[in-house]
Parts: sequence; structure tokens; C-alpha cells
Amino acid sequence: MIQRSDRMEQVHSDIRGELFRRSLKMQQEGINVLKLNTGNPATFGFTMADSIRNALEGNEHKAVGYCDFQGMPAARRAICDYHTGKGIQGITPDDIFIGNGVSEVVNFALMPLLNPGDEVLVPTPVYTLWSNTILLASAKPVYYRCDEASEWNPDIADIKAKITSKTKAIVIINPNNPTGALYPEEVLNQILDVAREHNLIVFSDEIYDRMVMDDRKHVSTASLAPDLVVITMNGLSKSHVLCGFRVGWMVISGPREKTTEYRQGIVQLTSLRLCSNALAQLVIPAAMEDNETPFSMCRPGGRVYEQRKATCDVLDQIDGISYVKNKAAFYLFPKLDVKKFNITSDKQFASDLLDACHILIVPGSGFDWPEHDHFRIVMLPKPEELTEAMTRMGNFLDGYRQK
Repeated sequence: MIQRSDRMEQVHSDIRGELFRRSLKMQQEGINVLKLNTGNPATFGFTMADSIRNALEGNEHKAVGYCDFQGMPAARRAICDYHTGKGIQGITPDDIFIGNGVSEVVNFALMPLLNPGDEVLVPTPVYTLWSNTILLASAKPVYYRCDEASEWNPDIADIKAKITSKTKAIVIINPNNPTGALYPEEVLNQILDVAREHNLIVFSDEIYDRMVMDDRKHVSTASLAPDLVVITMNGLSKSHVLCGFRVGWMVISGPREKTTEYRQGIVQLTSLRLCSNALAQLVIPAAMEDNETPFSMCRPGGRVYEQRKATCDVLDQIDGISYVKNKAAFYLFPKLDVKKFNITSDKQFASDLLDACHILIVPGSGFDWPEHDHFRIVMLPKPEELTEAMTRMGNFLDGYRQK
């Protein structure tokens, strides 16, 4: 029997874990399952924007060969201009590394930094790409709490309490997955003050920065801290409905003299894989100029906005569920009344819901949340589908008590 390596022991991906595999088997048996587990807009009828289609058509020949290991020059210039426009100072196209999605770029960012036993502060709840990649680097994710009572903003006191001599960096996910929170500038500045005091690298995952609602504005972390090394992550999977294109990047900002050796490690890794998908990179300049596609989804009348409304309108009527309305992205992280429903396992709740209602959600523990009282809803189906699904969930919870 060939054994898994020890480094895989703590790695988990509940978004496509055991319940997801069970849902696939149910579908093979002819059961219709509504998958609210993953943020994949194309599976719910979101279509390619004209800006993307026009950038591809007739230009395919430009992507036949390997391109620059950091990314196509035109793509990196467009990314640089975009982030400069958001207030990040002193960056050039040479500070940008394009990868096959943010998933790959996170690996490129963490592996050259971390030694066994190093610690990285990550939020809880967290999109587990971050915690899993830290574990695979033989380092330790240390969880700082986001406070539901404070609209899921990071708890600054908890961050300070978690810092040790082994802490190398802090991760910020803003807008947040799984809560949909949008951090105010004041909170970001408080986190940056902690990073300054303890000489921490800041990783800022901003993949949902253009998917903001209710006339709010996203503030780029790096724009507030030109004196700190900040690695900004972004991409096109969500803003332009291009998950399958696998287009993501990182921007290294801050004092260049502090990152010379670190950058060499990133170059080593990105060179090993030769280049990221060249065909997908062709659309980056057009996407950087096309704000209308994401903005149109997130204003009143747009699909993401109306899907949130449909979800919340029903959840408001369900006894035993509370939630903080998301300000960005398309996720909710509702709370269950564990006493009312006698819940001792959020995974069992998710399993029972799948069996009874054929609705697949991810339990809060799938995002490294320590209690068994939350779950994530992906609000991507059409409003009428979400209304029907949330109504079924409410009916299921009426009288539900976990055994």
C-alpha cells in the first residue's frame, strides 16, 4: 500500500470534499442537486463578456508559444496600470507575476518565504487555499478571529495576541471569502500598524475587489502602506466570470531592497513551470479596462445584487438562522442556533441538508471556523432558484434537531 506523505495529514478542501463527491454520485443516480458549494459563475448561466470574446477572436496565434515566465508584457502593463490607479505606489510591470489563477500564485508567494516551523497569521473563517498552502510549506497557519458582531471585521486585539517570534506574515482577504465582508480603511490601517511594529510581510487577497455592492468602495491594502512589503493577489475568475481561464497574479509593492532575495525565489518557481496559460493572458488588457461587466452584476437589477436580495428575503423569515449581509462577493456565512437545532456537528448538518433537500453547502469548519454553528451559501443561482432553495431549507429546519 502506497501511503500519503505526512504533509498531507492536515490538508483539506471541504468545498470539493466528501459531500461534494457524494453529490456527484447522487447526480449520477438521477437526483438533481443544487450545488451552493463553490463560486463558479459559469455553471449558473453567467456568460462571457463581449470584451473578453473580442480580445480572443483573431488573436489565438499570439498564444501558441511559451511566453515570458512572469507573464505577457502587455498583460503586466495593464495590471500595473490598474493597481496604480487604485493607489499602489512605485510599481512597474516587473513587480507583477501572472499565474494560473490565484491558487498557483499563492504557492509562488509562500514557498520562497517560509521555512519549517514559521508561522503565518490567517483569518478565521478563511478560504483554505491559504491555510493549506502554508501547511504544505511545512509552516503553521495561526488563526486570528474575525468578529461577526463587528460585521466580520478582523479582531485587532486577537491579531496582536497571536504574534510570536516565529510570525513571518499576515494574510488579509478583502473582500472576504467566506463572509462577504468589506473591510473599512480604518481596520486595514490598524492591521498595517501591527505589521509595521512586527516587521511582517502582508499578503492581501483582493480577488473580489470589483464585486462590491451598495455604493461602497474597495480600498487596496497596499495603497495605504508604501513603506511595507505588501503582496497583492487578484485575478479574473470572479470579476469577469473566467474561472476556467485560470488567470491570476500578484503585485509586489513596498521597499524593493527588502525583497531582492525573496523575488529570486519567486523567479525560480515561476521559471520552473515555464509560463502560465498564454491564451488566457490575451484577455487581461481588455478585462482591466472593462469595469462595466463586474459593476453591472453588483448594482440593483444586476444578477449578483438580486440573488443576494432573494436569498436574504427568505433567510429573514427562518427561525434559528441569523447572518451579516455581505457587502461584496456572492457569499453569505449564516449562523445556526445550535441550541434550537441541537447541532454538535456542522458537517452532519450539511450532510442532513444534502440528503433531505438535495442542497449542497459547505459547513463552517470547511473554512477553519472553530465552532459548529456556521455554513456558507454561494448565491449564484438565479433569484427564483435561490428563493425556492432557501424556502426548502427553511422547511427542513422547521422541527429539525440533530441526533
